[in-house]
Parts: sequence; structure tokens; C-alpha cells
Amino acid sequence: MVAFPSLLLAFAAVAGAFASPSSKPAETSADNSTALFTLDKRSIPNGTGTNNGYFYSVYAESGVTGTYANGAGGRYSVSWGGTGDMVVGKGWNPGSARTINYSGSFSPNGNAYLSVYGWTTSPLIEYYIVDSYGSYNPGSGATFKGTVTSDGGTYSVYTAQRVNAPSIQGTRTFMQYWSIRTSKRVGGTVTTANHFNAWKRLGMSLGTFNYQILATEAYSSTGSSTITVS
Repeated sequence: MVAFPSLLLAFAAVAGAFASPSSKPAETSADNSTALFTLDKRSIPNGTGTNNGYFYSVYAESGVTGTYANGAGGRYSVSWGGTGDMVVGKGWNPGSARTINYSGSFSPNGNAYLSVYGWTTSPLIEYYIVDSYGSYNPGSGATFKGTVTSDGGTYSVYTAQRVNAPSIQGTRTFMQYWSIRTSKRVGGTVTTANHFNAWKRLGMSLGTFNYQILATEAYSSTGSSTITVS
């Protein structure tokens, strides 16, 4: 990291979900630029806050080890390893049909996704606009709905149902919506309205926006990611 105040989280964590995981809600905390947080079985490995005007969220199951650091503006860095699910990122709360620009690096070894990630309520929906992924295509096993062309690429659209799974409202049954870019990239523009409008035409309605981040998610893999979002 460059020499600026940052939040550093060291996380250690448990077990897991499956190859298309879903994150638990993160617990709100104030940003502390100098504190070191150890997240283990004695503390819930969840955290949210604000940093340089951006919302951030960190979630790691036990079994996951690594570090997360907030940087200048919309920048964050993460490295990870171990088993279980990890979802981290920086963005906004609440989300919206905004145009998101981002840049950086994404270097997974195994199962990981780089995506615009968020939740809505009424209905409760977990959604992904995936620009890159590692060894596992998260559309595998989901229901194909169609395609959407946006920002110089084609995305395949899928739905999947999670039953009695962790959510921002506790353990619930809910739908996941996915747009997965057919030609991977790291960096560019994501016009979220193009995806939301296409989903609606396909009968995939969203509800009231909760948080929305440019997320690095990983499951039982290793790697690193440094992303700047705006």
C-alpha cells in the first residue's frame, strides 16, 4: 500500500458454503484508519463503515485468512487464502442505477469473482454483475434467462434460488440475479441501469436498494485484488 491512512483488517475464519456462495450482512462500524482488527472465532468476521466518502463491507468466514486495507478515495486492497467464503469491496449505501468506473488488478488462483455486487429488499435479491472470475463460472448450475449487451461486452443472465441461506435479513430464502461477462476484463465502466432494465424485461424485478459495492469474492481459493472504484 502507498503511504496514506488506511483501515487494515486481518481476518481468520470457518467453513462453508458452496461454489456459488452468498454473504452474511456486515456489521456497521466506524472507520478507524490506524486500528488492526483480528477477526477470529471470538468475533464475528463482518465489518462495514465509510472511508474517504465511500461505503465499504468486509465479510469472511472462518477458514479464510488474509488482509483487507482501505486506501485513498475508492481504493481497496485484499489478499486471501484458506477455505470458506470471503466478500469485500467498496461502493455506496444505498446503491442505485449508477454508472460505475473502476480499475486495478484481480489475480485469483481458483474460485473468485470480481463484480458489482449488492442487495435489494422487498423483494430480497442478491445481485451480481460479474466482469471477471477465476476457475469457476458462477453461472454453472443456474437458470439461463438471456443476454444483455453493455459497455462493449455481452453478459449472460442467470437466476438462482438460495434456500435458508445467509442474507442481509438473516437466514432467508431469496433469489440471486447474475449478469456474467462472456469476455473477462478487469477495469472499465459498468452501466448498471442496462443490466437492471434488461433483468426487468426478463421478469427479474429488483426492490429497494441496500448496499452496492465493487466486490472481490472468493471461495476456498487464494489470490489478491487491488481495485479503485468511482
